[in-house]
Amino acid sequence: MAQSTVEPPDAPHADISNQLIQARLYLPDADRGYYRATRFDWSGIIASLTFDGHTYFGRWFDVYDPNLHDSITGPVQEFITGLGYDKAPPGGTFVKIGVGVLRKPRNSPARGFFTYEIVDHGKWTVAAHADAVDFLHEVNDPASGYGYRYKKTVRLTRNQPQMVLDQSLESTGRQVIETEMYDHNFFVIDKQHSGPDFEVTFPFKLTSATDLRGLAEVRSNRVVYLKELDATQRIRTELKGFSSSASDYDIRVTNRKTGAAVRVTSDQPLSNVVFWSARTVLSPEAYIRIHVEPGWTMTWRIFYDFYAAAPGGR
Repeated sequence: MAQSTVEPPDAPHADISNQLIQARLYLPDADRGYYRATRFDWSGIIASLTFDGHTYFGRWFDVYDPNLHDSITGPVQEFITGLGYDKAPPGGTFVKIGVGVLRKPRNSPARGFFTYEIVDHGKWTVAAHADAVDFLHEVNDPASGYGYRYKKTVRLTRNQPQMVLDQSLESTGRQVIETEMYDHNFFVIDKQHSGPDFEVTFPFKLTSATDLRGLAEVRSNRVVYLKELDATQRIRTELKGFSSSASDYDIRVTNRKTGAAVRVTSDQPLSNVVFWSARTVLSPEAYIRIHVEPGWTMTWRIFYDFYAAAPGGR
């Protein structure tokens, strides 16, 4: 498919609201879905979310292609391991959670940004409600031995400016599911460019694994920008300092110019943190470890609390 700056008008979607928050979600569809690449989970793609006049998610890229790995919006998730990839022969199959059964093209290391052939999309079941969307994805790959039943509900909490991701993963194959999952959190807050008006805060003292090249710096428990990024500049670093307690999964992003803010928490401990940013988007990426024995189910929750900070504050 040719790349375009125009988005498809017929991409399936659902609109939800709890009166305080209004959000639009794109729905998985192999033929007309907004996102059809193989990096990210196809469920929970949020096209837009508005609270108290502030916007939090939206398109951050210039060129749109549904088969491109990062033509996607919202707090999308990736299960980073291609299950069974290493043992699959060239032409064999492996499994990507939230995507389906994929084909290994040749005997080479897995490539996270590559779009693989989808052999079997699995079965998607979607139910949209006034304030929530339920997703169920069922996949089975006898060749690799992996199978799963994956549920996600994107829910707006009644009478609160909060969005919750309720998730569960059951291993229905003969193999143990062992991977990590992260929320990329493509925040596009009030369409403001990434720069000194933004601040990202954690509950622990941070260390950066790489030099941020004068674009940003770590100050105690905060990531702060030193300049507004231009169209060619990117920031990417791993952040260390977290403990094994779920209380360290507590990230706040604030735009001090507009007052828009969001707090992201979970009932799971962090396994890694990456901070990535371009001019039009910023992404504190929080990882959790996923381990599911055959016949067992793992559940977890991630909470997004939206609020307005006083302009100039945190």
